[in-house]
Amino acid sequence: MTTYPVELVVLDIAGTTVDDGQQVYRVLGETALAHGADVTPADIERWHGSAKHEALRALLTPPGGQAPSPDRLQTVVADFRERLAAAYRAAPPTPLPGIPEAMAELRAAGVKVALNTGFDRDIVDSLLETLNWHGDSVVDAVVCGSDVPIGRPAPFMVFQAMQQLGVTDVARVLVAGDTPRDLEAGTNAGAAYVVGVLSGAGTAEELGTHRHTHLLSSVADLPRFLGVSVAAVAVS
Repeated sequence: MTTYPVELVVLDIAGTTVDDGQQVYRVLGETALAHGADVTPADIERWHGSAKHEALRALLTPPGGQAPSPDRLQTVVADFRERLAAAYRAAPPTPLPGIPEAMAELRAAGVKVALNTGFDRDIVDSLLETLNWHGDSVVDAVVCGSDVPIGRPAPFMVFQAMQQLGVTDVARVLVAGDTPRDLEAGTNAGAAYVVGVLSGAGTAEELGTHRHTHLLSSVADLPRFLGVSVAAVAVS
C-alpha cells in the first residue's frame, strides 16, 4: 500500500466556506417565478450546488416543452445576478466560523486551497470583494460555473482547479461541499476524499444518501481531520 499526502482541497463557497443565509436559493426561486416558471421549494432544492444558469434553464423549461431561447435565458440570468447582488448588499455574506483560519492553516502546511462554485464569475468577484478575500491572499484558485462547459455534477471544476494549480493526481485531492452535487462532482472526479459538510443546505440524512468518504460538521474541521485522523491518503 502506498500513501500520498493531500495536496489540494477544493471547497464550495455558499454554505461550505461562506454563510450567505441561503439567499442564493431564495433568489433563484424568486427569479424563476418572476419569469413565469411554476416552481416549488422542492424544485429549487434539486438544483442546490448547480451552475445557476443551468438551473434557470431547467426551471424555465416546462415538462415536455422547449428550453428558453439563448436571448431569453441571458435576460433571466442577468435579472438573477441583479437580484442576488441586491440581496447581498442588504445582507452581506460572511465567512463561516473558523473557515479563514482553517484555510490559512492548510496553506501553511503546504496544502493548496481552491474554491469552486456554481456562481458566474461576476457574482464571485463581487462576493470575494465583500469578504475581502483578494487575489491569492486567502485561497490559491477560484473556479466558477461559467469557467467550464458543464457545471456540477460534472467534475470539470475540480479538474480546472487541479490544472490551474499543477496538481496531476486525483489521489492527492479532497473535495468538500454542502450539497449532493458537490459530492457527485468529487466522486465523478475520482477524488480520494469526498467530504460532505453540514454547515449549509444539506443535512446528514440527505448527504448520507450520496457517495462520499466522510461527513464533517464544517470545513473548519479539515486541518484536524487531515493532520490527526488521516495524515495521508491510502491508495492500494
